[in-house]
This record gives sequence, C-alpha cells and structure tokens, in this order.
Amino acid sequence: MTASIQAVRGMNDILPSETSIWQHIEHIFRQTLNSFGYQEIRLPIIEKTELFKRSVGEATDIVEKEMYTFEDRNGDSLSLRPEGTAGCVRAGIEHGLLYNQTQRLWYMGPFFRHERPQKGRYRQFNHCGVETYGFAGPDIEAELILLSARLIQQLGLSSAVTLEINSIGTASARQAYLTALRAYLTEHTEALDEDSRRRLTTNPLRILDSKNPGVQAVLNHAPNLSDYLEETSRAHAASLQNALTQLGIPFRINPRLVRGLDYYSDTVFEWLTNDDVAQNAVCAGGRYDHLVEQLGGKPTPACGFAFGMERLILLMQSSGQALQTHVPDAYMLSVDSASHCRALQIADQLRKSHPTLCLMVHAGGGSLKNQFRRADRSGAKMAFILGEQEMQDKTITLKSLREDLPQRTLSEPAFFAEIHQLLATQPRGVLSS
Repeated sequence: MTASIQAVRGMNDILPSETSIWQHIEHIFRQTLNSFGYQEIRLPIIEKTELFKRSVGEATDIVEKEMYTFEDRNGDSLSLRPEGTAGCVRAGIEHGLLYNQTQRLWYMGPFFRHERPQKGRYRQFNHCGVETYGFAGPDIEAELILLSARLIQQLGLSSAVTLEINSIGTASARQAYLTALRAYLTEHTEALDEDSRRRLTTNPLRILDSKNPGVQAVLNHAPNLSDYLEETSRAHAASLQNALTQLGIPFRINPRLVRGLDYYSDTVFEWLTNDDVAQNAVCAGGRYDHLVEQLGGKPTPACGFAFGMERLILLMQSSGQALQTHVPDAYMLSVDSASHCRALQIADQLRKSHPTLCLMVHAGGGSLKNQFRRADRSGAKMAFILGEQEMQDKTITLKSLREDLPQRTLSEPAFFAEIHQLLATQPRGVLSS
C-alpha cells in the first residue's frame, strides 16, 4: 500500500468543524477595523530575502534561524514572509502610498517561521496586522491601543489579558544602554544560558525577555533602559500613558519589554494572557519610525501591531467560549431524480430571496429513512420533504428535527409564504422551528 502523505510539521489543517471560530474572529476584525477607518491591503507571501535582512535585522533569530529561504530559478534569494510590517512598508514605498501622506492599513493571512512547534507557536501561523504611516505623535499609539482593546472586548477576552507597555527609546539611547548592558552581563556570563550567551554578542536587548529564571535573576540587578532615555522619549511615553489613563485602559509598565525585531523605537506594547504559559502574547506592536527610510523610502513615522490568530483561538477556548459549528437551517429530502431537480429549484429560489439562509439539498439518493438520518446528523433544524405524493399534489412537507412538533404539508405557495414569514421574524434571517 502506498504510504499516505501528511502535512508538514507545524503547518496545520483547519477543518470544517474549526472554521466557524476563525470566521467569527475574522468578521469581528473586519467590522471593527472598518469602523475605525482602516483599509485592507493584501500582500504577497513571498518577498526578497534582503527585505527581511534589512528590516527585521540580520542578527535576529528570525533571519538567522527561522526563515524559509530558497533560490528561485533565476537565482534570486526569496523567503516566505516571517512577519508583515516589512512587506507592508515595501508595498507602500513601491506604490507611492507613504510620502507626505497618512495611511491606516490592515492585512490578514499566513506567515512562516521554522520554529519548534508547540502550543500557540506553529511554523505556519496567521496574523492580523494593523499599520499606520505619517503619524509622529503618541495620539496614534493611543488610537492603536484603543483599537486593539476594542477587538479584545468584541471577542469577550477583556478579563483574560493584560496590557504591558514600555519605551525603548531612540537608536542612540539604546546603543548607550546596550554598551552598559553588555558590560554588566559579561561579568555574569557563567549565570547565562547558552541562548543568552549567544545573544550577548549579537543582540543583548533580546536577553531581557528571556524566560530562564536564572537569567531573570541576573537581570534583576542589570542597568535599566529607562535611565538612558532621552527627554523627548520620556515626554512621548508620558503623553501616551496619560492618554491611556484618560481612555480608561489599564496598563502596566514593563521595563524589560522589548520586541524581537530590530526596527522598533520608543513605544512597544503587548497584550498578554493571564495564564502562566510560554506563548502568552496574543497581540504585540509598537513604533518603527526609521523603517521606511531604512527600506529606501523618505523618512516616515510608523506604528502598528499584530494579533496572533491561533493564540486568540486558544485563549477563547480556554476561557470557555464555545462557538457552534456552522450547521444548515434546513435539509431538503427527495425520492427520485424528478423530485431532486424540483428540490434544487425550490432551494435556489429560497436562497436568492434570503442570502443568509443555509439550506442543504440531499444528494446521493437513498431511502427517506436514510436521508432523515443524514438530515439529523447535519444539525439542521427543519426538514423539507418532496416525496411522490408531494410531487403529485405540488406540496411540500415540513418536519421539525429539533422539537416534538407535528409535521405539516403545505401547498408550494403556502410553503414559500410560511418560510418568508419565519425568516422575517428571525433577527439574522435564519430558520427556527
């Protein structure tokens, strides 16, 4: 027997029983982003590798170890996108969307990193990213955090997450801090784990968010980044904090919060779950004012965030939210080819009149008894029956599948009138028996 082929490790199928929750989240995101005036942009999933080396940073784990990179037939080095901001900036520069303009953009889709798969972290994962360009002040950061808070509220997760913010200052301030941090950590090399020792020479700032308890104990006495911030960064951070307080958005200042991408400056923030788990950030973002210029555009202030969709779903499930799998409102049964054709006509007529109606027509033949079993397994609330007698009398029989109610046989005009009446009284235009 030929061996079956399975999905690539860390790249998961989303089955029909799981897609309802995805559609629910996507609908809320689209609706809420539209209400804030953000426009969707759709980006390629493959970009030139140089884009990520110049933006994310050659010394980051993403570029060094995690990207899916290959040469195409022209010998160009290409990579599956590991994050969305670099591609969004590239598109903005290429199509003239950024210079001397303001933009509020969003995108949704799959991203790829070759990491060790674990709960909440996969090699193909999905983000909803939100990007703003042309806004230099903390007011846009307050709007972005308010937007992220609204999305979390709409998903029923406000009590399950906590907002942490920090300022990592300007590049010059960080460089001065990194010199002091590197000097301090070099004196405590023996207490660092292997990963932190490697980062000591490549990217010491990333040691700050190490999950190793021993490393965290060393960091308790390390220099503080806040002591190296310039006055403009301090004023910027204070203004944002004041705005969040005025908006009634609780937050905690985390002096060790840094982002794993080199392009961030000043404000960074994360929404963290209240569970003590490794992958506890469901949303993260911040400001990256120098990225546009770094990728060949004119100097343009920029700020944004991204939600991890898989982590949102895990959080919704762990918080007890259960969304019902999509099921048909009604299931239509027939006994032969003539009645099946008529069933298709009737169903199509109803769908045209009521686009939200989900009506499934049985296919594949079989006795009415077997068709009723299929109808019941589908989860439909009602069955519409076109048997020999119904075809002869031009009638349709209605039977409730979820309540103990007598079935009724109606003329076709009376049937359509009854269904229209039922749908008119339902808030979402779906049937209730």
